[in-house]
Amino acid sequence: MGLKCGIVGLPNVGKSTLFNCLSDSKAQAANFPFCTIEPNLGVITVPDERLNALAEVVKPQRVVPTTVDIVDIAGLVKGASRGEGLGNQFLANIRETDAIINVLRCFDDPNVVHVDGSVNPVRDKEIIESELQLKDLETAEKNLKRIEKIATIGNEKESKRKFEVLSRIKSHLESGKSVRSAGLTDSEKKLIEDCFFLTIKPEIYVCNVDEKSASKGNNYVHDVKSSLADENGTVLTISAAVESEIAQLESFEERQMFLHDLGLHESGSSRLIKAAYHLLGLKTFFTAGEKEVRAWTFHDGMTAPLAAGVIHSDFEKGFIRAEVIKLDDYLRLGSEQSCKEAGKMTSEGKDYYVQDGDVILFRFSR
Repeated sequence: MGLKCGIVGLPNVGKSTLFNCLSDSKAQAANFPFCTIEPNLGVITVPDERLNALAEVVKPQRVVPTTVDIVDIAGLVKGASRGEGLGNQFLANIRETDAIINVLRCFDDPNVVHVDGSVNPVRDKEIIESELQLKDLETAEKNLKRIEKIATIGNEKESKRKFEVLSRIKSHLESGKSVRSAGLTDSEKKLIEDCFFLTIKPEIYVCNVDEKSASKGNNYVHDVKSSLADENGTVLTISAAVESEIAQLESFEERQMFLHDLGLHESGSSRLIKAAYHLLGLKTFFTAGEKEVRAWTFHDGMTAPLAAGVIHSDFEKGFIRAEVIKLDDYLRLGSEQSCKEAGKMTSEGKDYYVQDGDVILFRFSR
């Protein structure tokens, strides 16, 4: 589905190290600002134990997980909204993403310089948010000027409504708040989607801690959570250094043993990927056959024809029906044929809303 998350943060907070752990790509990681100048793109496999369980039953020739693209974006500094540092490039790269992963430095290390001279993740968070909000304020003002005449003296209802929504957004931004917290309805979001606001994107805050704080966090993490108490923000505690060590271990058993020794049940990378997937309102359905068992990403609330279009546009255009088996039934009964015989395969039409974990065979006309 072309979904993309952008990793952002001030220089030297551990963005590129985290990116390297998440993806198959290798971004340069060094102890100086603006190490990452061009955005690095990686493809992340979405961990899903259900896919492995289904593959164990079907025993296909290959197994294909679903993925999310991730971009490591050049570090931002104060004044980026005015073009300072790599500001314009940074902001343009964020505009192309679906969600933001904001990495905050929550560790002390005299050997790793901080662009502002001291470790203060709350300040760092506010710097980034302020720069994004200032850019959005500029966007709101430009769009308001563009439609003002139509909205005030014209008869176009949509322009008037858009003017009202943008005016509300402008006031919200001027109060130091992001567009995502402006309480916009779905129809209002649709109305202003061509403005490409940066702070309307969902955001995850990643507190990058040292190894000893990987399982329980530290005072820096507590400060970040306190600062987000009124925003209900998603906060994850991850040690990029630990993730880097995990990535070097060859076997699953070695990785699990390493995590156990640190008091962790799951890697930070896995938790982050799942959180980003959830943040974007994404679900997974499966297709299963002798040649391939595959996971497919779809937006929650999609009907069967739209979900079929995720596989191929021809599937959506020629949609006839969806033959659906619930994953639990498939795993319990052991095959598609057994599910048919037990009456556990249902035939669904165009109005069926696909559910997370559905195993589907789409019927379509060519």
